[in-house]
Amino acid sequence: AQVIGVLDDCLCDIESIDNFNTYKIFPKIKKLQERDYFRYYKVNLKRPCPFWAEDGHCSIKDCHVEPCPESKIPVGIKAGISNKYLKVANNTKEFEDCEQASKLGAINSTLSNQSKEAFIDWARYDDSQDHFCELDDERSPAAQYVDLLLNPERYTGYKGPSAWRVWNSIYEENCFKPRSVYRPLNPLAPSRGEDDGESFYTWLEGLCLEKRVFYKLISGLHASINLHLCANYLLEETWGKPSWGPNIKEFKRRFDPVETKGEGPRRLKNLYFLYLIELRALSKVAPYFERSVVDLYTGNVDDDADTKTLLLNIFQDTKSFPMHFDEKSMFSGDKKGAKSLKEEFRLHFKNISRIMDCVGCDKCRLWGKLQTQGLGTALKILFSEKEIQKLPENSPSKGFQLTRQEIVALLNAFGRLSTSIRELQNFKVLLQHSR
Repeated sequence: AQVIGVLDDCLCDIESIDNFNTYKIFPKIKKLQERDYFRYYKVNLKRPCPFWAEDGHCSIKDCHVEPCPESKIPVGIKAGISNKYLKVANNTKEFEDCEQASKLGAINSTLSNQSKEAFIDWARYDDSQDHFCELDDERSPAAQYVDLLLNPERYTGYKGPSAWRVWNSIYEENCFKPRSVYRPLNPLAPSRGEDDGESFYTWLEGLCLEKRVFYKLISGLHASINLHLCANYLLEETWGKPSWGPNIKEFKRRFDPVETKGEGPRRLKNLYFLYLIELRALSKVAPYFERSVVDLYTGNVDDDADTKTLLLNIFQDTKSFPMHFDEKSMFSGDKKGAKSLKEEFRLHFKNISRIMDCVGCDKCRLWGKLQTQGLGTALKILFSEKEIQKLPENSPSKGFQLTRQEIVALLNAFGRLSTSIRELQNFKVLLQHSR
């Protein structure tokens, strides 16, 4: 009942988002996530945690991620050509002929391994200048394809010190918390005495818009993940067959105003705010995909054409939304200050994407990495408007580029938010019935 009305820092109301998501976005994005191009995600779940010695991996069977056998991956996805979604790169035969010709007519351009490493480093540095995320190296032997439909995000039983430490590091070290605020921001932290509840958040109003937005995005992402866990909870296991479904008690523990001292509704409002930010990014990136040169390539021509049509259809819907967040209100002060604040914002978010390699449960790590990468891609889009406007129609763009990994993460992350808002409607009905 408290999750209603207009959201702070934008001119949009929750009821409009609910209707728009239920009738326009959710049915289509669910279909899109089932398409081959979007269901296979390449990820490295073996990268070591860069910040602390790991506590060991979660041994609960529901934490396990089943990698996809090579034979199941569509040929166009595993072809290994960079920019696989571009038609220019899609003719593998042409590509091989070209490579053969270049070998036959080549001058001796042998490089020492050291030089090769340096070039890779330079390229990585150039690429990383507009990235909000630490990207996995897809060429690493440890990177594997995962079928997202066979490894759904749900409650795994992963909790305790390891989970607490991850979220604590995200909130305490990366959310621009003022030094004068002593109470932990992490909702998982133990009860915090008299500065509990809604009144605690007066510090947030003292922050500039950009830092407030940053905190809301992280809080919204945390709320969304918690909603998925409550909606897909292991209810019972009989004869070795698990039964998954919504857990009202768990939902109330995380979001009920009484049990969270008024903080639960705020967390849910931050979920809506995050939805608006990613919705805005999709409406902004539409011109990139509308070009004929961009092809969501898996090797199945008919399927690929259908997938692109469905994606463009979703983009049309995102453009039709009347109450978008205005990202121009961010980083709009004096040029030098705005540039430095934007860089600080980017590096803080990049740090959070690296913390995802410290998650001890593989399934939680998979979905944590995908959703932070999706949000990082959305931020990259929002702050690349000029580059997107200058895109050439019939050739690959130098100024703005998305990898397949970023595209898959962007749409699946938004799909998770759309699902969260849908699940919230479901919990509203269940709570009414339980009264």
